[in-house]
Amino acid sequence: MSLFVKLCGIKTESDLEAAVDAGADAVGFVLTPSPRQISLSQAGHLNRLLPDHVLGVAVFHEPSPELLRRTVEAVRPALFQSETATLVGLTSDRILPVVTDGDDLGRRIDDAAAVTSREWVLVDSSARGGTGRPVSWARLAQVGTSAKMILAGGLDQENVAEVVSRVRPFGVDVSSGIERSPGVKDPERMRSFVAAARASLPLAGGPK
Repeated sequence: MSLFVKLCGIKTESDLEAAVDAGADAVGFVLTPSPRQISLSQAGHLNRLLPDHVLGVAVFHEPSPELLRRTVEAVRPALFQSETATLVGLTSDRILPVVTDGDDLGRRIDDAAAVTSREWVLVDSSARGGTGRPVSWARLAQVGTSAKMILAGGLDQENVAEVVSRVRPFGVDVSSGIERSPGVKDPERMRSFVAAARASLPLAGGPK
């Protein structure tokens, strides 16, 4: 089974093309205040350009019910990413819950996985994402969970292979680690990141 890779903070058609060419399984459209934020109309346009095998993900931090409704109508993403309590009214197959690093991490991951039929949980150092701050990989390596963890926070082409081999997640998510400056994606870093992440699989024994 191939490692799931999400490239986040996609803003332009050239970003999207580079992400797809790099081999991304999913791309993230940031709809919350950030150097990577785009409008609903931009996100909808980019989502319509995606090939069928790549998932479009709407990325939020505490979205209002009105913003969720407008996103459903204007963007029609495959997944909605945010803290679980803010994703009210969505079917379970469209929820990608976010859990932040900290105490009682295993229980919180299991609780988040219970609300999504995919059992995917994105584990980040910050609910807002894109900060480049790492999660405690040592803590994650010790978490006992059946959830399909997608790791985010502080990943780049230099460290992703080590992290995957250590934690053995279902997938990885990156934003700032594939940029030349905040909000400006680098196609070569995208390719290098995906290649490095997937090259680690023989060491990791594949995703859990």
